[in-house]
Amino acid sequence: MSSGDPIPSFLDLQPRRKSRKPSTQPQLSFDLTPPEPAKLRVPVSHSGAVVSAPPSPREPILYTVRQLIAELRLHIESAYTRILNVEGEISNCRPAASGHIYFTLKDGDAQLPVVLFRRQAQLLGFKPKDGMAVEVRGRISVYESRGQLQLIAESLRPRGEGALQLAFEQLKRRLKAEGLFDRPRRPLPPFPHTIGIVTSPHGAALRDIIHVIRRRHARLNLLIYPAVVQGPQCPPTVIAGIHFFNRPQNRVPHVSTLRHGKEAAPIPPVDLIILARGGGSLEDLAGFNDETLARVIAASALPIVAAIGHEIDHTIADLVADLRAPTPSAAAELVTAAQHRIEERVLALERRVTRAAEFHLLRARQRLHRLSAEVVLARLRDTISLRQQKIDELRFRLTAASDRRLRNRANKLAALEVRLRRHDPTMRLALAQRRLATANSRLQRLAAEIASRRQSRLAHATARLEALSPLAVLNRGYAIVYGQDGTILRDAADASPDQQIRARLARGSVRARITETATETQST
Repeated sequence: MSSGDPIPSFLDLQPRRKSRKPSTQPQLSFDLTPPEPAKLRVPVSHSGAVVSAPPSPREPILYTVRQLIAELRLHIESAYTRILNVEGEISNCRPAASGHIYFTLKDGDAQLPVVLFRRQAQLLGFKPKDGMAVEVRGRISVYESRGQLQLIAESLRPRGEGALQLAFEQLKRRLKAEGLFDRPRRPLPPFPHTIGIVTSPHGAALRDIIHVIRRRHARLNLLIYPAVVQGPQCPPTVIAGIHFFNRPQNRVPHVSTLRHGKEAAPIPPVDLIILARGGGSLEDLAGFNDETLARVIAASALPIVAAIGHEIDHTIADLVADLRAPTPSAAAELVTAAQHRIEERVLALERRVTRAAEFHLLRARQRLHRLSAEVVLARLRDTISLRQQKIDELRFRLTAASDRRLRNRANKLAALEVRLRRHDPTMRLALAQRRLATANSRLQRLAAEIASRRQSRLAHATARLEALSPLAVLNRGYAIVYGQDGTILRDAADASPDQQIRARLARGSVRARITETATETQST
């Protein structure tokens, strides 16, 4: 079917049996045709200024968005004048360069934006971060620029880490370690003919997808598998939808069905699957953080686009899918990008500019009739606060971009420094000096060892020489006797009386004259 046709139920797509027994399966029927927008009639005078006509007792009061939000803000702030204590889990924490801290306080059922201004943030003894369970003390207000309720915090106290965020991080780390997030992604077909959508048939996400596809590619066929997108039944019904579109009979063309008793056109094969759901709290999106669902998405034969929640919401299904879209409307735009025409975008932008100009002109005319000094001051304060928050948002983006560039430059500088150190002559000289010092110490050590060995050998030779020296014998009382010719006398027969002799002692020498000689007879 085309996106402009009414969406049938899956029972209408199944061939009917010839048996007349009533079907026990529930019939699925819903109308997704968007209602016609109501036309607002604003009385205008001949001069062009807006005239506020007195409302009829039977007609409702016509507000502008600004008027309604301002009145709600005054009502809420007057009703909740006392300080409130609210506990929950921090999500999307964004500290601004101005010192303010913006975050969302969540629990299992709801969420509340919180702003902590610089004066109170400087008094904190800890740094708020995502997943931290805290107790916030502050007062309720309304941020008029977005029309949302917010809590202006006075103080912050931690209460422990949130269970939902902790379970999400643990499962994310486990699947990442298995490599499920790094697997090759299946490419999306550039010109799909049929798209299978697994979502709630009554949700705004499906209406957004159909609205975008009707505008961009009206002939695109859509098959919707009704699923539960919140609560304990969410994972099994979404898994059943993925299995349904992956069945071989749903991927083979020319499958005819019976519709309202008549043979309908063949059902074309499904080219890709979209998992869609609107935004919500961490508990609302917990069904898409299921491990079994993540493995089924990874094992799908068809490419899967995850369009779960808003841009700030992240689930395990987003990380496993082949493509993540920030919103369901963005998913419809991504799968029909090749069919989009530049003329359509120009016309859409022109219509938006025209509507915005008419709206601003109407609001300016109405403000002109309600201006007063007190209102002007209040509006001025609100405008300053609004501009300050917008400046903080722009600073977030500027800081992120500058940090990326600084990190890239720092990495390049570090690589160049490493290369420079490798070729630095001072480093080479220092290395040569260290080598020279090491060689010098080794040379000195070897010289000392050689000198020690030589001294030891010299002492040993001296000791042996002294042991064999004749002077050592003279020290024991012996003497060496020299004749007149200076020869050593070894035998008394070589000497004669009245012959002068010289005797060398251990210390000094003496001269004497021989008076008598005697020879010893050797015994035989």
